Amino acid sequence: MKFKTIEWKGDRVRILDQRRLPQEVHYLDCRDAFSVARAIRTMAIRGAPAIGVAASMGIALAANKNPSIQPGPFHKNLEKVCYEMRQTRPTAVNLFWAVDRMERILNCVQADGVEKTKRKLEEEALRIFKEDIEINRKIGEHGKKLIKNGDGVLTHCNTGALATGGYGTALGVIYAAWAEGKRFRVFADETRPQLQGARLTAWELVQEKIPVTVITDNSAGWLMTKGEINLVLVGADRIARNGDTANKIGTYSLAILSKWHGIPFYVVAPTSTLDLTIPSGSDIPIEKRDIKEVTHFLGSPITPKGFKAFNPAFDITPHSLIHALITEKGLIRKPFERGLKRIKT
Repeated sequence: MKFKTIEWKGDRVRILDQRRLPQEVHYLDCRDAFSVARAIRTMAIRGAPAIGVAASMGIALAANKNPSIQPGPFHKNLEKVCYEMRQTRPTAVNLFWAVDRMERILNCVQADGVEKTKRKLEEEALRIFKEDIEINRKIGEHGKKLIKNGDGVLTHCNTGALATGGYGTALGVIYAAWAEGKRFRVFADETRPQLQGARLTAWELVQEKIPVTVITDNSAGWLMTKGEINLVLVGADRIARNGDTANKIGTYSLAILSKWHGIPFYVVAPTSTLDLTIPSGSDIPIEKRDIKEVTHFLGSPITPKGFKAFNPAFDITPHSLIHALITEKGLIRKPFERGLKRIKT
């Protein structure tokens, strides 16, 4: 890609501040783990795979800067960092998956010693980062066959290199199909209230010279009635055992519209997004964000005072509305529970 979402610099983690896009390309140099956690919490970096990468790098950074030479104090301090990372965003399971991987190494510090543990934590964070990019490319290869020349492809939120270590999930399918020579139209939902589609997806596609048309969230149904949309590709922040999927708010509405119009609706995600411990979407925690994201725009109020606002970051799409799941291990079709168990074990 022509930009880097996140980089490991040894003494710091460099993060492309997505809050400033598309007006300004600005990088944050996070020199401690809590700066990384703040970047995740404030959505300077977002997207389920990307925040998993960021959290792992933040833990490795904390380990390298920890002055303790005794395993006990070292472990205690790093456990606090792991806890802090877990508190940043509650819905995206990739975050917890990445922290779990780091904790497994941390828990061997008594046997390995502090210095070896530091090296192993850094290596694991870089492994998570590299694996993510490789997995995304595999997802793209599996998914690109679904796009045909002349298709209209609708996306929601941002699922590209900005949402991952690099390349992308749902947007990665678009990149792979375009690189193969297919030519089609891309429509990007603006994705209120943070406008990740209008600000981030459109910006990414412009960098890669792929034409894109941004639409308002409430335009999708009308485009479908006109035959402009042939398939919908969305990402996921957590997929339950039965295939119910948590994704950016507004995804559920698109799934219903797609079902009504007979348009295939695909969820694109790495297997790290699967959470087989959760039976269904009703058990997935949904993050509630500051209502100012709804009531204000660029810091200025756009609504009158003295009322309530509701701002869930995600919604749940029932598995019955999903045509198939696209993973690095191929397409998973119904019944999802059997297919997901097979690829996860």
